[in-house]
Amino acid sequence: MVLRDEQGSPVVIHNGPVLDDGSPMPTRYWLVGRQARLAVDRLESAGGVRAAEAAVSAEELERAHRLYASEREAEMPPGWTGPRPSGGVGGTRRGVKCLHAHYAWFLAGGDDPVGRWVAQRLGDDRPDPGLPGG
Repeated sequence: MVLRDEQGSPVVIHNGPVLDDGSPMPTRYWLVGRQARLAVDRLESAGGVRAAEAAVSAEELERAHRLYASEREAEMPPGWTGPRPSGGVGGTRRGVKCLHAHYAWFLAGGDDPVGRWVAQRLGDDRPDPGLPGG
């Protein structure tokens, strides 16, 4: 668990880089809070993925994908020889695949320009939405 709402319900959960069956898991943070998911669903259905890609510089986005992948790689079990997850946020190497994944990482404290963009669109005006109660 990474982030809970005021009632204690999960909003963001953290996934390890490898599932119990050995499958690679590229998505480290998962947006599970009902209200947050619905808000991001609406944003995506209104063209949010394209709008976010247009609003965030390609360099910032590439940097975020590299950082995300680097942090995930650091979580790999020592001596792991099986398949490894690849890609950046949401498993993609470039661009924006899923606003939910970007926003979840941002809420978990990640330096994600797309997650920041989502927070602004959703009116998340906390000083640091990446910190619980921030």
